[in-house]
Amino acid sequence: MAAKSAQVTADSFKKETVLLIGFSCLIIGFLAGIIFSIYKTPATGGTGKVATEQSGEQTGKLTAEQTQHLLQLEREVQNNPENTEAWTSLGHLYFDSHQADKAINAYNKSLALAPNNADVLTDLGVMYRQAGNPQQAVASFDRAMQANDKHETARFNKGIVLLYDLKDQPGALAAWQGLVNLNPMATAPNGQLISEIIKEIQDKKMN
Repeated sequence: MAAKSAQVTADSFKKETVLLIGFSCLIIGFLAGIIFSIYKTPATGGTGKVATEQSGEQTGKLTAEQTQHLLQLEREVQNNPENTEAWTSLGHLYFDSHQADKAINAYNKSLALAPNNADVLTDLGVMYRQAGNPQQAVASFDRAMQANDKHETARFNKGIVLLYDLKDQPGALAAWQGLVNLNPMATAPNGQLISEIIKEIQDKKMN
């Protein structure tokens, strides 16, 4: 049992996520041709820097080892339903395999036990978007910012969902401006300053 608990803890690392938008397409074609991908960022506080994905994660397929770990975690939460870290880790594996509904359930179980985890709330928001529920995604990002008002990834993702899914350009720009106010040097996953993106969108609107 001790070995199993250690394994669960080791896999409960922060898995913040950034919704990556094709900013060149956005500026050239404005709302036409926007491309979304989901990237995982290192456990460094939501800076929005893109981490290299493993091939298994890119295809949404788990490795044999990950599949075995998923089965272990499913047994763990069945036997110990108050194991917050196990629910979080299980959500991550469902996230990696693009099982949005299962990830949402696992993350919500984790949040029922630890409601102020901004990183889990951010992951939950991405899964809500993948499940086709952008309103719930925005609500999750808002909860993440309430739990940690300096959570840059949640602010960035909120802007993406508002702009692309909900067609709320003013709301998206306001979300990103809040990010710039927090960190003037904040960048998108492509390395471009958020402040520059805001200006380009505003200039495009005026032309």
